[in-house]
Amino acid sequence: MKLQMHSIHFDADQKLIDFIQKKADKLDTFYDRILDGEVYMRLDKNERNENKIVEIKLNVPGKQFFAKHQTDSFEGAADEAIEGLRRQIKKHKEKVVLAKQ
Repeated sequence: MKLQMHSIHFDADQKLIDFIQKKADKLDTFYDRILDGEVYMRLDKNERNENKIVEIKLNVPGKQFFAKHQTDSFEGAADEAIEGLRRQIKKHKEKVVLAKQ
């Protein structure tokens, strides 16, 4: 799956980009019709430690999935956002299967 990576207010290193790409590629096992996606990694300007935000948008035919998570590490935020997308994809697949019956 082709993902466009955008890092806002910082420069993401290749290790972080590869980590997110590898995690997102696992979503193909749940739904093979994912076309592409965009990932936004942002540093929030606040006093708390939980200032790293990851937003992921995936395009599938006729629908778009979106997940956003904020935590103290980009890896953790990406994990949570991808888990949210996985749940959305599974729910969408169940609806499609029910509609065909």
